[in-house]
Amino acid sequence: MEAWLGQLIHDLLSSLALPQVGLVAVFVITFVSATLLPLGSEPAVFLVVKADPSMFWVVIAVATLGNTLGGATSWWVGYGAERAVEAVRHREPPHPRALAWLKRFGAKACVLSWLPVVGDPLCALAGWLKLPFWPCVGWMALGKGLRFICFTAALMWLVPESWMSWLQ
Repeated sequence: MEAWLGQLIHDLLSSLALPQVGLVAVFVITFVSATLLPLGSEPAVFLVVKADPSMFWVVIAVATLGNTLGGATSWWVGYGAERAVEAVRHREPPHPRALAWLKRFGAKACVLSWLPVVGDPLCALAGWLKLPFWPCVGWMALGKGLRFICFTAALMWLVPESWMSWLQ
């Protein structure tokens, strides 16, 4: 039984290996990492680009799309949570200072959705406040896309080839 389970885990992990799956893995990882689940997407993006540098812009586009759709999902989660709370309370909930700040900046604040720790809840709060969906998504895409371009380009420049010999 134990050998069977070990083989199953090995087969699953090898089928999800980045060089074999590439863009699909980047999309799934970036999507999940943009929800409220704690997962970093930069290592996956970097490793796929490092394995094939000619795919830089394609990988950046797929990562930005996946991360933006994950942020949009968080927006809908926040929107649904606010509606559920409103239905139970029958009145609008009070907005603390952080919510007031977000309301003041509006959809443009979603450009900061790329930030660690606060970025994902920011998308949910935008939905909670019923900020306009499409402008929020546009600002999320801009922030997330710029983050992937900057981080991946910097890592490509900073990480020496000798460190990546295990990729071949």
